[in-house]
Amino acid sequence: MKADDSATPPPLTVLPDARPARPAAATPRADAAARPATVTPGADPAARPATATPTADPAPPRGTDRPSLAPGLVWGFLGVLAFSFTLPFTRVAVAALDPLFVGAGRAVVAALLAAAVLLATRTRPPARRLWPRIAVVAAGVVVGFPFLTSFALQTSPAAHGAVVIGLLPAATAAVAVLRGRERPSRLFWVASVAGAVAVIGFTVVSSGGFGGLHVSDLLLFGAVVAASVGYAEGGLLAREIGSWQVICWALVIAAPLMVVLTGVSLVAHPLDPAAVGADAWLAFAYVSAISMFLGFFAWYRGLGIGPIASVSQMQLVQPVLTIVWAALLLGEPLTAVTLGGAAVVVACAALAVRSRVRRAPA
Repeated sequence: MKADDSATPPPLTVLPDARPARPAAATPRADAAARPATVTPGADPAARPATATPTADPAPPRGTDRPSLAPGLVWGFLGVLAFSFTLPFTRVAVAALDPLFVGAGRAVVAALLAAAVLLATRTRPPARRLWPRIAVVAAGVVVGFPFLTSFALQTSPAAHGAVVIGLLPAATAAVAVLRGRERPSRLFWVASVAGAVAVIGFTVVSSGGFGGLHVSDLLLFGAVVAASVGYAEGGLLAREIGSWQVICWALVIAAPLMVVLTGVSLVAHPLDPAAVGADAWLAFAYVSAISMFLGFFAWYRGLGIGPIASVSQMQLVQPVLTIVWAALLLGEPLTAVTLGGAAVVVACAALAVRSRVRRAPA
């Protein structure tokens, strides 16, 4: 008998899905790593073409390669203002004290102040290679200039000495060019040489001709040479170890010699403090603490900012200030020759400061 086929269920057949299966790769939003490797230049900075448009990398603004001269001039003027009292007060001091004592004793007092500052700030000594340069600064501004001016002002009026010292900026600029690789413009040299010629002409006229030059004039010219070397070298050192550190270490290195010379002066000319007036002691205190010490803080900072050749021209203003102080403090007459020479010197200073000075590449 034939079995009923309807009782047996038919075999199951699985039909394929009508919709195709999606690929396993994730969408770009789901997986950033699955993005195609072709990236447009705007999307990836690393894939930009080598030839970038000028707007993509703007050039620096004009004038940024020339730093402002104002900070150096401000600090330089503060130093000049402090130094402008040096000659009048030195003349007051040497009227009652031995010039050797004034020249050496002021350095001893300043060295004590410098040692106190160095100890209080725990300043480490400079590198050994810098000590010869510090010795040059000491020889110029601690030994040479104070001694020569102290002896010169025994016989020379402070106003006369001030105008002769007006040669100092031109001399400092010349040393800065040789030592500091600075390149002043032609206008700078014209103004500096004109100022120097004005100073020499004033000296000759006020002395009654070349035959009227005195030993004090030669001492003042020597002071100019000594100070110009000390100023230029100190300005360069200020960029390496700091402005006030330069004068502090210069005073410390010269202290032993200054102590010996002070002792020699006291033995040759015994000092009676009661016989010396208060004005002489106050003048000695100023040239010790300000002229020999604090004034250099501002002066070397200005020279360190530089350029040395331009900032040094601020000293052409010093004769005018000194002449004013000499008239007010010492009662020295203001002659037409003195005022005329000072006016020419100041005009040359203004022209030199406004001229361009570049620093040559090392």
